[in-house]
Amino acid sequence: MSILLSGDLHCNTDKEIFSIIKTELISKYGEEKYDEIKYHIILGDAGFLLFNNVIKEMYLYSTLKERPFPVLCVLGNHDPVLGIKNLPEVDIGIGNKVILVKNENPFIAYLKRGISYSIDGLKFLVLGGALSVDKSFRIPEISWWKEEYWNKEEKKNLFRLLKKESSFDYVLSHTGPSRVNQIIHTSMKRKLFPFIFDEVASFNEKIDGKIKCKQWFCGHWHVDQLYHCDNLNRDYQYLYRKTALLSNNEIEVL
Repeated sequence: MSILLSGDLHCNTDKEIFSIIKTELISKYGEEKYDEIKYHIILGDAGFLLFNNVIKEMYLYSTLKERPFPVLCVLGNHDPVLGIKNLPEVDIGIGNKVILVKNENPFIAYLKRGISYSIDGLKFLVLGGALSVDKSFRIPEISWWKEEYWNKEEKKNLFRLLKKESSFDYVLSHTGPSRVNQIIHTSMKRKLFPFIFDEVASFNEKIDGKIKCKQWFCGHWHVDQLYHCDNLNRDYQYLYRKTALLSNNEIEVL
């Protein structure tokens, strides 16, 4: 079995869906590898449940329905789930509950941040969130939802977790650690927004120094790029138009 990872979807605002449709995935990885996909993880800003966006969302559902595997989403900064209260949490057998968006055809849920999940035999630390600088460049502190940032209870629970376990196979987040973001931003030919202080990225930086993992996956920056940190001997894979297929601890990015 394998796990598919992809970057921001934004409810298909910029035709991001075409990177993850059935025909494209088969073209990239072949039918045999496609048939082995057990889960699809979107690394934040999937954009499901956006208010007054029913037509676009129904198109997404019908497209994703063609694929047999469930969709699990990391919390981003443009995710309406952040501003919706009392969504049900369900147990799907991956170690901790997920926030349910759609129960079937296709199954869609959000992973809770600050939680460790066991997905297809692998141990994932799930983070999430980022600063929405696109809401206003002049007033960058204005956000879409205040929940883009972690609250005190979430941080407390995460540090409690890291006291018990600090070794993971992979980390899933929306934005990356601040120092890596700076490197990625500097190398980008097309800069979507200026590089400014992001409390979530700074928090990710602290977590990065406290854990062991094989690789860190994130989205947010609308770029497909791999960065290797020699000090930590760790790769950071940023995804947007490309996808990553994780199988038998081997990663194929196409």
